[in-house]
Amino acid sequence: MTPQQTVLLTDRAWPDDSIERRIIEDAGFTLIAGPADPAPVETIDALVAEHQPAAILTCWATVSAAAIASSPELRVVARMGVGLDNIAVAGATDRGVQVTNVPDYCVAEVSDHAVGLALAWTRGLVPADREVHAGSWNPAGARLRRLSTLTCGVVGYGRIGRATAAKLRALGARVVISDPNPPADTGGIEVMPLDGLLAASDIVVLHAPLIPQTHHLISERELALLPQGAFLINVSRGGLIDTAALLAALQAGHLGGAGLDVLEEEPAVPEELLTHSGVIITPHIAFASDASVIDLRRSAAEEVVRVLRGEPAHYPCNTPSPLSTGVSS
Repeated sequence: MTPQQTVLLTDRAWPDDSIERRIIEDAGFTLIAGPADPAPVETIDALVAEHQPAAILTCWATVSAAAIASSPELRVVARMGVGLDNIAVAGATDRGVQVTNVPDYCVAEVSDHAVGLALAWTRGLVPADREVHAGSWNPAGARLRRLSTLTCGVVGYGRIGRATAAKLRALGARVVISDPNPPADTGGIEVMPLDGLLAASDIVVLHAPLIPQTHHLISERELALLPQGAFLINVSRGGLIDTAALLAALQAGHLGGAGLDVLEEEPAVPEELLTHSGVIITPHIAFASDASVIDLRRSAAEEVVRVLRGEPAHYPCNTPSPLSTGVSS
């Protein structure tokens, strides 16, 4: 076995590696699987140094610059998902390593999840269910809202943001968007600066990537701009929201609630979030469905095979430097 034949699967969020293994091995490569749960960065570094893979498939585990540098034959790091915050993209670029992701596998699921959280809040589904299970039957105590009378702000207007906006508009809501690079044609949806969107929105949905510029995109100042009683939804990355500021806004009663599929320190959940009646938390599952997970696994594995065969990636996330591969400029 030569290094070029090895693909390392660092971790996975599903029961087995059968799909990945079939695609990789049918293409003539060898799949080596790490632990199912994401291991500490030191463990991943050691696995890469030991197996010298030509490709890395990673779900949640961190692929560090040190790991990338330790395998001279490494040609591609494929994220089994959309965000790249667990991959040292700059380090990969410097060493001529292609980074890829799967940006289109869960558009329906994540947008459905965002809209589901909005509807759960306006209809009071979660607190009502909790009360009934606790033995209370108090319809007069419900404080519900009509979605079609509300303004929904969508932050980030990529594939998923567009899908969420379309679904909210179909339900009658007024939708506004904020994006640093909005498309020329937004289908009649008003584009606003982030501050203006926050001040105008009863519900805010975050669909932004987590990059240095968006870390704590929503903090104390931004939360103060929201109308009294607004609802904040995050189905992107936990680091977009300053958790301490969120807790303060909830405890002060300025923020009416939050729908969170992601947290800053997963899987740790602050006790204040668990006990707040207006907070809905799901365990980072917005991407998931029976269909989307199959699409994800197949697409990521096929991307690895494509790059190892010398073909262009379908979803490149960087432009690898030719200097590190020994090619002169």
